[in-house]
Amino acid sequence: MLPMKRCLRFAFTACLSVTSALSVAQTYPTRAIEWVVPYAPGGGTDTVARSLGQAMGTVLGQSMVIVNKPGAATNIGAEYVARAKADGYVLMSADTGTLAANPFIYSKLTYNVEKDFAPVGLTVRFPMILVVNPNVPAQNLKELIAWAQSQANGVSYATPGAGSPHHLATELFRDMAGVNLSHVPYRGAAPAVQDVVAGQVPMMFVDTASGYQFITSGKLRPIGVASAKRVKNFENIPTLSEQGLKNFEAYAWQGLVVPAGTPAEVINTLNKALLTAINTTEVKARLQVLGLEAIPSSPKQMADYAAKERAKWGPIIKANNIKAD
Repeated sequence: MLPMKRCLRFAFTACLSVTSALSVAQTYPTRAIEWVVPYAPGGGTDTVARSLGQAMGTVLGQSMVIVNKPGAATNIGAEYVARAKADGYVLMSADTGTLAANPFIYSKLTYNVEKDFAPVGLTVRFPMILVVNPNVPAQNLKELIAWAQSQANGVSYATPGAGSPHHLATELFRDMAGVNLSHVPYRGAAPAVQDVVAGQVPMMFVDTASGYQFITSGKLRPIGVASAKRVKNFENIPTLSEQGLKNFEAYAWQGLVVPAGTPAEVINTLNKALLTAINTTEVKARLQVLGLEAIPSSPKQMADYAAKERAKWGPIIKANNIKAD
């Protein structure tokens, strides 16, 4: 049996913990929250962050300040957030590259995706579209493959970075289509798209958010959608599967993470704000225009989803010897 003094001390400590947790839940947030986007401004991830950030800020009663930290396939932003104070005032848009690809394409990471981050919740899934510069003499998948196979030195393709979902989708395409392709990585989707529009690089897989305005304006020619069904607002673009690449599917997905150790009460508050924001009329309309699929979840559901994605893409990365260092 514990002595009376130890019992009292134990009870007092437990009471303090409960009181502290309640205090955090009741007061958070009291100032602006920094939302790190590990890509350049103007890309799909940046667009979604700004739309959701504005809506979440309204729910939380504080500003969500978007901070772009592009480079190294999201590693610059990821390391910054992994080392940030775990108090709920720094969070990040983490995607397929950050949580599912980087652990396999980098031999040494300055962070651990399973230990250094705590999931808040999934946000959206980006359908991917294979696009070319209008000067490329191809209107459909069959013509693109024939043109690519006729190029003695192969064809280069742009991506937002090594290990990005755009990169993985193109490697899968290269294997299934049997074409010679060379990777040209950029520091984000926006500069990659700009160079395809300018004709510096002939093709890429672009997410619907980053490519929408360029596809609708005719500055990029869509070849096919990398999803099981045609995408809303892009119904005139056939899927790659219906053009002959059977069961070809590749998505870019993302969610919110905070530094590991962030109080559960804070994560719960952020998750509730995220779910509310995704369901607002304004955000729904914005996502629909961009052809994005909302995939709201709990923190645990996001953790499970990320684990399944690592199990899917890890073997593909290893089989194609995709390395970034």
